[in-house]
Amino acid sequence: MDLLNAWRLSVGTFTAIPVAPPREVTPRLSGAAVALAPLAVVPLAATAALVLWLGRELGLAPIAVAATAVAALALGSRAFHLDGLSDTADGLTSSYDPARALEVIKVGNAGPAGAAALVLVLGIQIGALTTLLDEAWGPAIAAALICASRAVAALGCTRGVRGARKDGLGVTYTETIHPVVTAAIWVAITAALCLGAWALDLPWWRGLLTAAASLVATAWLLRRAVRRLGGVVGDVFGATVEVSLAVMLLSAS
Repeated sequence: MDLLNAWRLSVGTFTAIPVAPPREVTPRLSGAAVALAPLAVVPLAATAALVLWLGRELGLAPIAVAATAVAALALGSRAFHLDGLSDTADGLTSSYDPARALEVIKVGNAGPAGAAALVLVLGIQIGALTTLLDEAWGPAIAAALICASRAVAALGCTRGVRGARKDGLGVTYTETIHPVVTAAIWVAITAALCLGAWALDLPWWRGLLTAAASLVATAWLLRRAVRRLGGVVGDVFGATVEVSLAVMLLSAS
């Protein structure tokens, strides 16, 4: 497998940064791309951190600075994950019939549940970032959590988490990662968060709490999707990323 192609696929999937697409997308390549997601979004995380730092240094309104950082993050990812969050919320609340729910997700028009999900999740992200601005290393913490939040995509792509459709973007990534690899990714993410907390003279278990909160929220959302939709789709992956980021920022704030 060409690592460069996996990197390109990861950057092209998780960011709006223009890259040359790989010639062929295989399950193995897709799994590697998802595993690289936390690293692929480093430029977006750095941009958001820079916005937070500059806004604080200029003495701008904290909540406006936090909202601008979230906007920059959405722009840098084509609002791809936010779209997934909205569609998933509408689908999960539209009908108990899986076929009907999947059709609502596929149409993609933002309904009441989707709009509410966007307001609530973005509100949590902005509020938590506003609080983090009070911390000396707040922008750096935010950047680290933005990268870490993308690791939840590996959970949705783990073997055993079945797909709901035979077509669509989700099929490219569904069941492409071995459970051992997913576990290794999250052990690494958790260790990094704990080490980061310790380095900032914070209780080490804050990192553990942040990772655990993300895992619990993502597991609940995936379980809900499998039970209501019959499996996961691409929009569900986006929803898990946004929910994970909100939970991580809230736990760290």
